[in-house]
Amino acid sequence: MNHGFSHCLQIFPSPDIHKTAEYYGSLGFRAVYYLNSTEPHICLYRDSIEIVLTQSKQDKYVPNREIHGYGYDAYFVAVQQHDLEQELVHLGVKIVRPLSTTDYNNKEFVFEDVDGRWIAVGNKDT
Repeated sequence: MNHGFSHCLQIFPSPDIHKTAEYYGSLGFRAVYYLNSTEPHICLYRDSIEIVLTQSKQDKYVPNREIHGYGYDAYFVAVQQHDLEQELVHLGVKIVRPLSTTDYNNKEFVFEDVDGRWIAVGNKDT
């Protein structure tokens, strides 16, 4: 029996969780609303990815690259990066780094979401 970690989900604070949920819905994510809970949130699901949107008190989301000088705000592991990149391009998503192999040997692309997050989609290039 494995007692180690099994999954990870992303928590995205958002100045407008409804707008962010609508954006991810346009990318094929299914939204489940928990707005009457003690800590209101929206869960987004697509394939094996889960994102939890929380309502931020801030007026604007500040991405990691602005706070820390570099870095993504999330990393989604995927097998068919080319197909996913083409799907997102077709949907009008802003691709900030096209599919390539990185210096750390991952094949990945990076897109920007509605709040300005940079999200990498990749996997080890075997």
